Amino acid sequence: MEEKSLLQNVSEHAGYVGGILAVIAALFVLAVICEMISRKKNGETGKVFSTRKLVMCGMFSALSGVIMLFEIPMPFAPPFYKLDFSELPVLIGGFAYGPAAAVVMEFLKVVIKLVLKNTSTAFVGEFANFAVGCSLVLPASIIYSMKKTKATALAALISGTLIMTVFGTAFNALYLLPAFAALYGMPLDVILAMGEEVNPLAAGGIVSFVIACVAPLNLLKGCADSVICLAVYKRLSPIFKSSGVQVSRKEAKAAE
Repeated sequence: MEEKSLLQNVSEHAGYVGGILAVIAALFVLAVICEMISRKKNGETGKVFSTRKLVMCGMFSALSGVIMLFEIPMPFAPPFYKLDFSELPVLIGGFAYGPAAAVVMEFLKVVIKLVLKNTSTAFVGEFANFAVGCSLVLPASIIYSMKKTKATALAALISGTLIMTVFGTAFNALYLLPAFAALYGMPLDVILAMGEEVNPLAAGGIVSFVIACVAPLNLLKGCADSVICLAVYKRLSPIFKSSGVQVSRKEAKAAE
């Protein structure tokens, strides 16, 4: 069977893609509103997006899109669940450029991945990656934008990790696993059995499955991304300054 192109996939699943774009637009509007509130609170002026900021967002998105291609299998989860660090550049960029930029980078990351490697899941997997990724980077960047201190940075990362863990777990149980079962014409019980094979704690149904396999994966990913973000953000601050982003003294101390 001839492999379908990206444009063919978009055309065949136009309704679903339209729904995804609507969700992306709604999250972007939410992020812009939150950023405008934080900018007013902090007395910041200027445009939400400058040309330099857009260029830097593109660079972070490209890096994230490439990283998305490299996945690490986890011993406690079936092979279709893997760990990747594609949220890390977006998280760092969200801290530097705000929540609106975080949503844009998360979206561009998925687009770049699709250009490099076409969808094999009728965009279900890509939408899941975007939604779960936003559940980490959006809350974290919103919280940090309100008050750029070390304590707030830590609270933002902890909050983002916990939100992603809870949302990602529920999202898999309520939407993602049933969607994959329908997409591949595979009974849901067969998918759940794959998890039970590698993790006995996953036995007992979809709730046990997501708690034993999905929750630890999201928690591990959030913790790893958070630790690395805290470690490298200060070192990258000169890049943000040179790109036209004003890093305040409080923000500099937040990375110390």
